[in-house]
Amino acid sequence: MLTRVTDVTGNRQDKIYNAAKAIGSSAIRHRVFEAICFGKLSVKTVQGLAKTTGLTQKQILVAGAALDHEELIHKEKVDGRIAYKKDPFYSKNRGQILKLARNPNKLGKFPSSYTPHSPKSSSAATTLRLPKALFRSRAISAHIEQITIDTIDSFRKVRSVRRPGQLDPIAEAGLKIGILQILSEKSSMKDWGGETEDIFSTRLLLKGKRRSAAFALKGMGTRGRLTPKMMGKRGDQIQRLFRSPAEVFLIQYWGEIDASIIEQMRAFAFQNSATHQKPIYYGVIDGADTCRLLKAYQRAFITLNA
Repeated sequence: MLTRVTDVTGNRQDKIYNAAKAIGSSAIRHRVFEAICFGKLSVKTVQGLAKTTGLTQKQILVAGAALDHEELIHKEKVDGRIAYKKDPFYSKNRGQILKLARNPNKLGKFPSSYTPHSPKSSSAATTLRLPKALFRSRAISAHIEQITIDTIDSFRKVRSVRRPGQLDPIAEAGLKIGILQILSEKSSMKDWGGETEDIFSTRLLLKGKRRSAAFALKGMGTRGRLTPKMMGKRGDQIQRLFRSPAEVFLIQYWGEIDASIIEQMRAFAFQNSATHQKPIYYGVIDGADTCRLLKAYQRAFITLNA
């Protein structure tokens, strides 16, 4: 799956924030964006936009290229000439986007994963760093895929367990030992303060191939719906997890996992894949799937409750 760099954000708040940030204080971008998004006509030519905005065609082409690069609009051809098609989401939210773009103070307080101090935000700040060489091309591509526990060949027995019933949580150390046994991994993986992952294994099977995998396990001490702020003392556990030299990244938790966890994993998966030019797989194992795992592989965890 090829993904452009501007596609790393998934939810509404982040997309609005990114759009306002991309448009910025440029009066020309404001006018071009508003002209493309306004009205019932979905596709507008450069010539037509020049007439409605009073701008030159060159100004529209420069601004249009910038907006298209950020995927706020979409470049097309009409009778061999350049035209721009409005995006349904950004067109619908153009008013709010332009207000935020004109007011940096409001933008800084707008609730998103990029403004974690806002009371409405449940996400920690996500900083992506990509090598400068990658920006030489117009679009940055990556191969990333969200997976589930059912996708993983090493855990294939889980596929036959739909309703495991209520199982009592076990200690993180015990869960770790059980997973290592399933993977036929002999390493004890002792915890230490600077670890990037709780489990690292090169024996995980996914899509018929052996791959390296990094797991982050959230122990029984964590309560409530899991959000990025609950991932480590500084809310940077996901970022540290993706520093591991793995191809597969998984987060396990005994309860519900918020969508913001998956969004942040997706962002770092993109960064990892784009930087190293390799496929990256990521996913979560929530409480229900953890119970399915214990039920499917009782022998691996049998000694944990003895």
